[in-house]
Amino acid sequence: MKLRTGTQPYWSDTATFPRYPKLQRDDAVDVVVVGAGITGLTAAYLLTQEGRSVAVLERERCAEIDSGHTSAHLTMVSDLRVTELIKAFGRDHAQAVWDAGLAAIEQIAAAVDDLAIDCDFAWVPGYLHAPIGGGSDGASFREEASLAAELGFDARFLDQVPFVGGPGVRFEGQARFHPRKYLAALAQAIADRGGLIFEQSAATEFSDRPVSVKANGRTITCQSIVIATHTPLVGNAGIVGAALFQTKLALYTSYVVSARVAKGRVPDALYWDTADPYHYLRIEPRRDHDVVIFGGEDHKTGQAEDTGACFDRLERTLQSMIGGVEVMHRWSGQVIETPDGLPYIGETAARQFAGTGYSGNGMTFGTLTAMMAADRVAGRRNPWTDLFDPGRKKVKGGLWDYVKENKDYPYYLIRDRVAGAEGRSTRAVPRGAGRVIELDGRKVAAYRDARGAVMTRSAVCTHMGCLVDWNQAERTWDCPCHGSRFKPDGKVIAGPAEAPLEPFPPRAPTKE
Repeated sequence: MKLRTGTQPYWSDTATFPRYPKLQRDDAVDVVVVGAGITGLTAAYLLTQEGRSVAVLERERCAEIDSGHTSAHLTMVSDLRVTELIKAFGRDHAQAVWDAGLAAIEQIAAAVDDLAIDCDFAWVPGYLHAPIGGGSDGASFREEASLAAELGFDARFLDQVPFVGGPGVRFEGQARFHPRKYLAALAQAIADRGGLIFEQSAATEFSDRPVSVKANGRTITCQSIVIATHTPLVGNAGIVGAALFQTKLALYTSYVVSARVAKGRVPDALYWDTADPYHYLRIEPRRDHDVVIFGGEDHKTGQAEDTGACFDRLERTLQSMIGGVEVMHRWSGQVIETPDGLPYIGETAARQFAGTGYSGNGMTFGTLTAMMAADRVAGRRNPWTDLFDPGRKKVKGGLWDYVKENKDYPYYLIRDRVAGAEGRSTRAVPRGAGRVIELDGRKVAAYRDARGAVMTRSAVCTHMGCLVDWNQAERTWDCPCHGSRFKPDGKVIAGPAEAPLEPFPPRAPTKE
């Protein structure tokens, strides 16, 4: 595949998307979703999953504009580093921001599993690293890894980051996927459940009496509206309020190239550096080769005299990292920044929900917006409502028991499973200590004795299924949920658990 003239995303060239009709009749549904990218299609998917009637209005083609011009990194790690988040907003709010991203990745993974979507989804590590050839003593990366770990995320400092070299931080439990393959499957699921999807149907008029949206001269009445257009439409928010809101958004253009590389030449991981503007890299696996997706060269939209030069610089940087690559595609996308670095997600008018300002995390924050919109329509409490409120003046640190306040939200029933593993190898376990690690996709309680022998048991408490923690002072596995305690070999010390931690690997069933 040779370099195409003009620009076209790799995703558009490697996935087909079903076509949907124009809106040509009046109708009534529970929710109108305006925009059919990651936010809009995920929102419609979640709403139809709950039995609500939905109509999606797309100005052009589904998943073609912003969601079709992404690099498709799925990471909880925000553009604001955790040290900056803590300094600006406090520890609980910093954890909340990353938890939100992690919950969004889990939502994508759940949809992939539920619908058996073939979209190249994979869990991969993510690396924050020093710029190539830039030099760094590593102190800032050590602090970053330490603070992230203190907040309960699986992060560790590395003297040498694989492939790129130099110091950095490795974050476990990040992911990558093919966005158009994923979104095509969501669209099909929406249609299968009776949801309506209309292309070439730009929303041109909004009303709040009754709540309705007009497109192609036809009107759809509804109970709620979800604005999922990257840069939010005014809708029913009012011109003055919307104009003021727009002044808080800064739009940037980011450039991306794809290039063919030999299979396995670049590790399957996410990479982003600390340059300003920063670079980001990942691979997309193919049968007989890999495709490296590399981006950067961001600038304020409309403020570069020679955009072709941005692509040229990006290609030269990639060639310096991987010599002799064959560039196949060039494209650019738009990212939206907010003054405090956090997205705006929430109601912008009565019964109107929107999200914007995703910065470099469009796939995760777009999915999060859809999750929060579904909660709002259902009248459910969402733990991130105040944090991302579009009307916020300033998020204050203060004393806020974030997890306790939201302990009943479904994400927190599994948080330790998705955020708490300390590694993926028993090599991470020092002598005389225990660690919860991930092996073969399961959380494992691994203990290494003074002689170096390792014992492994399931980390799932046999009482109610929470994950145990290692108590270094007492040399015990303790359950934080209900207080059960276990010996290093998994035997019960104190209840309410009555059965020992299960063996790992699991014992094969025996024939009677």
